[in-house]
Amino acid sequence: MKEVLRETVRQRAGFRCEYCLLPAKYSILDFEIDHIIPEKHGGLPEQDNLALACCYCNRFKGPNLSGIDPLTGAIIRLFNPRRDKWAEHFFWSDSKLGGKSPIARVTISVLEMNLPGHLRLRTALAAEGVFPYV
Repeated sequence: MKEVLRETVRQRAGFRCEYCLLPAKYSILDFEIDHIIPEKHGGLPEQDNLALACCYCNRFKGPNLSGIDPLTGAIIRLFNPRRDKWAEHFFWSDSKLGGKSPIARVTISVLEMNLPGHLRLRTALAAEGVFPYV
């Protein structure tokens, strides 16, 4: 992937993860370019299929397109940063990320967005006055 495309994706995302909203400047690990529709499922390395993701969200997402809603048991697609509006699906409850929709619940579950380490980081950032990120 060309560096100009990578930079376009980073800038469009405001240099924060398009899934959990963590700003890149608060991560010790480099952010990655995620294929929203993974290449193994026919996704192309084009702007409309790319999102900036922290390494945790990207690694847990992997090649997944969907997951099982922990509330209903239904198979639901993951959040798509190009199609979906973050605030319509997610909300913050202190340091914990919550879901307003089945898409959000599945995304939170598959990407394991509320692991104890994530909660500790968000709590520390809240103490510094830089969280929540929205």
